[in-house]
Amino acid sequence: MRISLLLLAVLFFGTAFGQTKNNIEAAEYDPINNRYFVSNGSSILVTSDGGNTWSAFGNAVASHGMEVMGNTLFAISGDFVRGYDLTTEEEVMEIEIASAIFLNGMGNNGTDLLYITDFGASRILEINVSDLSNPTVSTVVNNTGTTPNGIVVDNDNNRAVFVNWGSNTPIIEMDLDTYELNTLINSGLTNCDGIDNDSYGNFYVSSWQPTRITRYSDNFNNSEIITAPGLSSPADISYAQSTDTLAIANSGNDNVTFIYFDQTNNIASNDVQSYEVQLIQNPLNESSALRFNLSTAALTNISLFSIDGKLALNFFEGQLPAGEQKVLFAGMNLAAGNYILQLQINGELVHSQQVVKQ
Repeated sequence: MRISLLLLAVLFFGTAFGQTKNNIEAAEYDPINNRYFVSNGSSILVTSDGGNTWSAFGNAVASHGMEVMGNTLFAISGDFVRGYDLTTEEEVMEIEIASAIFLNGMGNNGTDLLYITDFGASRILEINVSDLSNPTVSTVVNNTGTTPNGIVVDNDNNRAVFVNWGSNTPIIEMDLDTYELNTLINSGLTNCDGIDNDSYGNFYVSSWQPTRITRYSDNFNNSEIITAPGLSSPADISYAQSTDTLAIANSGNDNVTFIYFDQTNNIASNDVQSYEVQLIQNPLNESSALRFNLSTAALTNISLFSIDGKLALNFFEGQLPAGEQKVLFAGMNLAAGNYILQLQINGELVHSQQVVKQ
């Protein structure tokens, strides 16, 4: 199947009315009550109006990852994992993780299991929360060989997928039966922080360098770049599948960015010849995108020049993995006029065309 991805709106919110966000690290969607949580260091804030106003969620606390499962919000707070009733806002579970170094990301299987990454100890933990009064924890991966960060459970493929910190960081899957690890892709990204999935089989990854969201197909063979204003050290993310909205906790500026999508299909399969380029929507607007294929990983540069040849905007520059790419022009700060769009792969000009910005 092919994708028609339309970025409808990008909103980001800084100082919250009623509450001020500080040291935010994670966002989480509550599908039961159609609201979002954000970790706030010594508290958890909640919004029901898309980030216009935030209020404290009881006395709940979260330092890093959070997950809604059933009627409980689970949250990492230092060496503890706590659970809070979504209705009463009261704490209903607490477990201290022995020898924890830096608990960071959290995923869940939708019924009774949480998966936690210990960023400092390079391990993956499994917590059985079927009995909230007596949760049990076990280490299922003693050493990932990486610095694991965000994690999400993909029940359809019986795996958890986690991202990692570092340069050209790998994205790794863990079999939920055997706990064996398999590297899906060396992403070419530096310092991946959050990961989540939508209902179409796609995965979204936040990275600090380049500062962006990268969207991958379920086999991670194909990818798209999503840029948006306001991104700053994007940390943990949450995709609301019922509304096709991605919430991004920006740890660099304590803002939350919401990206609203219109999803009509899946990411296209890799069925085009090398470098075949397609510009979607010209004149350029918020839904414009440049689609092209890379047979191997390559240094990619996308630039816009004025008609007289002067550089107007270096829109994207960075290493991209092999596969089909789609770079969105959302958030482009460019004056109206005529331009020349150029795509360079490993320093070679492979595409040039005139475009219009209205």
